[in-house]
This record gives sequence, C-alpha cells and structure tokens, in this order.
Amino acid sequence: MEPDIIRSLLESVRAGEVSTDEALSRLRHLPFEKLGFATLDHHRSLRCGFPEVVFCPSKSVEQVRTIFGRLAAAGASVLATRATPEQAAAVREDYPQALYDPTARTVVLRRPDAPPAVGHVAIVAAGTSDLPVAEEARVTAETLGARVTTHYDVGVAGLHRLLAHTAELAQANAVVAVAGMEGALASVVGGLVAAPVIAVPTSVGYGASFGGLAALLTMLNSCASGVSVVNIDNGFAGGYIAAMINRQSCPGQARQKRTAAHKEHKEHKDHEGHKGRKGRRG
Repeated sequence: MEPDIIRSLLESVRAGEVSTDEALSRLRHLPFEKLGFATLDHHRSLRCGFPEVVFCPSKSVEQVRTIFGRLAAAGASVLATRATPEQAAAVREDYPQALYDPTARTVVLRRPDAPPAVGHVAIVAAGTSDLPVAEEARVTAETLGARVTTHYDVGVAGLHRLLAHTAELAQANAVVAVAGMEGALASVVGGLVAAPVIAVPTSVGYGASFGGLAALLTMLNSCASGVSVVNIDNGFAGGYIAAMINRQSCPGQARQKRTAAHKEHKEHKDHEGHKGRKGRRG
C-alpha cells in the first residue's frame, strides 16, 4: 500500500468520511498477506518506495494471475516481469487496462492517480539484439515514476552514433548502459557523463562471450569510476536502481507531483460520488 493512500485513508477517518471498522478492513493485510503458495509483502512500498514486483518465471498462469490481482487490490501500481503471453493474457482478462509489452516481457497496471514522470533516466543499448533487456529497464524505470529517454543501437562499433547523444545523456540523473558481446559500451558512457552509470551485461554474443560472462567481466573491470554493474540480462535491476537514483535527485518534485495527482484523483471521485447522490435524490 502506497504512503499517500494510507495518509488519505487516515485523513478520511479523521474527517468522519470513513469509519474505523472500514479503515481497519482496508489495512487488514498489512504488512503481508498469505496465499499458501506466496506471502505478499504489502508493506514494501512504505519501506522501499515501490510495491513488490511479480517475477513470473516458474510460476503457473493462475499463480501470476492471483498474485497480480491481490497486489492490485491493495491500490498500488503493479509490475510483472518476464511474463509469457499466456500469463499476460490471464492478467488482462481481469485487468484489461493492464499493458503487456512483448519485447520487455512486462505487464504493468498503473494506478489511476499515478503522478506524472519526473527527472530523467537515459537507457542506452549497444545493439538491437539487446532490446529485450533494455526495454525491461525502460518499463521498470517508467513504472517507478521516472521520465525515460532511450538511445538504441549506439554500440562502440560505430562510436559516432553514441557521441551524437552526449548532450542529452549529460542531462540524465542516471544512465543504464545495456550491452552484450565484449560489453565496452558501459565504460565509454561512464567516461562521457557525470551521472551514475548502471551497466547491464546481456547474453548476446558468440561462443566465447560465454552467455554474457565476457560482457560482465568487462563491465566489472571498467576503468570509468562511475560505473556499477548488475547481473547478466537483469534489465529490471538496472531500471530499478536508475529510478531510485532519479528519485533521490528530485525528491521535492516527485513528492509534490505524487500529492497533486492523488488529490486530483480524490477530488474527481468525490465529484462523481456527489453527482451520483444528487441523481438518486431526483
């Protein structure tokens, strides 16, 4: 459950708009909810700033559907990663407004009062073959509230393609560099920008790339000081960390937009409720 949702609930109790019993019912599943096959951490957004994310591999279609639904019922935005088309279809039967991205393999359900994006996270990918990982990073960062720009197919084999974007990259609060093969892109980007660079090695490459191990070792041995590295093909981690850095870079702006968006959504609901009551009087 999001902090602003709890704050609004408590304010409604204080104003007499919601009874204490109803408030208790809404809070009943804090801090966690047991489903038998899963224990959902509804308290995570209060501790970490974003709710639990659904990692879909090795879960059945029905398990993904149930977990996604229970997280959505708590009122937060929901992100599922590495979803198969079958898992995504099951979720969208219950939530048609959820968005499935087949390249990123993600399913996202945004809160209706989700605030506008803030800051700037840049996603840089060496080649088109790296797009599934880069797009996973993009969707993750956007779901966490970051404004994202993408710069794809700008690997070091044609360095002029990357250099054409240096002005925009320099404005980012964090940069995610996604590359397979030898993984040199992250070091190059790290030498061009003042922002932290999150390097994401991918498993793209020929035999001696060892499924991304070559790119991983290159990135871990980067001579660029501002480069950190996540696991092979882990676009989710790259996007998540970049979004956290972005949020820390503009905390006041992010908080103001969250509050304004939630207030606007609440006023709209109150207005619709007033119209409904007025219609019933007639």
